Amino acid sequence: MQERITELRTHREEVIAGGGEKRHAKQHAAGKLTARERIAELVDPLSFEEFGMLAKHRTTLFGMDAAIMPADGVVTGAAAVLGRPVHVASQDFSVAGGSAGEMHSIKVATAMRAALENGTPFVFINDSGGARVQEGIDSLSGYGKVFFQNVALSGAVPQISIIAGPCAGGAAYSPALTDFIIQTEASRMFITGPDVIKQITGETVTAEELGGPGAHMTHSGVTHFVAADDHQAILITKKLLSFLPSNNTEEPPFIPGHDDVERDESLNDIIPDDPKKGYDVRQVIAKLADLGDFLEVQAGFAPNIVVGFGRVTGRTVGFVANQPIALSGVLDIDSSDKGARFVRFCNAFNIPLVTLVDVPGFLPGVTQEYGGIIRHGAKLLFAYSAATVPKITVVLRKAYGGAYLAMCGKDLGADRVFAWPTAEIAVMGAQGAANVVFKREIAADDDPEAKREELVQLYRDTFATPYVSAARGLVDDIIEPSDTRRKVARALENLTAKRDLRPPKKYGLIPL
Repeated sequence: MQERITELRTHREEVIAGGGEKRHAKQHAAGKLTARERIAELVDPLSFEEFGMLAKHRTTLFGMDAAIMPADGVVTGAAAVLGRPVHVASQDFSVAGGSAGEMHSIKVATAMRAALENGTPFVFINDSGGARVQEGIDSLSGYGKVFFQNVALSGAVPQISIIAGPCAGGAAYSPALTDFIIQTEASRMFITGPDVIKQITGETVTAEELGGPGAHMTHSGVTHFVAADDHQAILITKKLLSFLPSNNTEEPPFIPGHDDVERDESLNDIIPDDPKKGYDVRQVIAKLADLGDFLEVQAGFAPNIVVGFGRVTGRTVGFVANQPIALSGVLDIDSSDKGARFVRFCNAFNIPLVTLVDVPGFLPGVTQEYGGIIRHGAKLLFAYSAATVPKITVVLRKAYGGAYLAMCGKDLGADRVFAWPTAEIAVMGAQGAANVVFKREIAADDDPEAKREELVQLYRDTFATPYVSAARGLVDDIIEPSDTRRKVARALENLTAKRDLRPPKKYGLIPL
């Protein structure tokens, strides 16, 4: 027995050693942690239970029969993060470049299935050179198993991907199927590498320009958070998990002790007197959230809409807000996609929505029309209409046309709609409306400009005020800005037992 125990200990030590000291040193020199170091930093001390430690590939071709790959290049298991259970997989770049073979992917898929069965979030730390070429179709089959589980987990348990190294080719589609992607500065993610692109198209691009975190945050919108290094990526993961329920059958974590809803008079001065002047809507969110704590999602992509997580009197909420300092807060293709995806995530995981509206409309232009602004804008309408969680809307200033509806007006199922006295709710802005409605009167007047200003004010007083909407029941209350946190907190409390029954069906067909 003692000999066998010694043999077992030797096997386990070899697996834990991964690719060895030299390869670990190379990983550290690149500013990266090893696979096991990442897990150790993410999870609570002594909570990690490893699965498949002694797994081994079965390939014999191309010298693979002699290849030693501890844990087959990926560490998987269950643990606790901030006292709550999670399942995790961490690719080991020190072992065959973290390449994904058949057993490697089976281990990942098994951990994912365990997350689904136990109702826990799944965290996948990616650091891999891609498919293991020596295993051929078996390697691709493994990827397929992982993708299938990604979809099975979707909407049932939160999925978070950390991209901490290379993630190329088909491997990039697994993170794309998850809910949130956190990308480190050292990572690169793309389907087709720079060399192949140059060979096929003649275009010259660096790996960083093509697949770095800046590219995916600013241009593609693939990445949700950018981290300086592995340490920050893990901190972001913990912060994100703190807002989320473990699965779709639970409510988000409640943090007691934040019952302060005193008036904040500074909100009364946050809207500029000039209706054409912008302001940072994140300042409004900070006044509404407990301790001003707000985790913004996709901060660098489509900045004309702001989305993210905060708490109001201890309850997790998803904030969605037009951003007047970016494109005046208009809705365009990218902001519609960004907002719709976030709304659908919140709805899937029982997170109430607080929407702050200051939107002059949808962005006009040939590029937007040819790009499908109708289809993309419809995604936001669909997402809000389909959402059954508590929906609270606050109209801060402009709320024009179809964009007003797309930002969760009463007719899209908002449970509470509050308006600040500065709110302008109308088909279009008073300037444009007056030019349409009073075109003849303006043209016939001796002083057209003076007449136009007079009629603009008439239209504004008649239609572009919150009082007209309140009279129609489309606004529940007109409130002082300083009282917004109290109103939102009370509405959230009263809506905790909300039940919104919909017709039975397999699912709605969002205009993808």
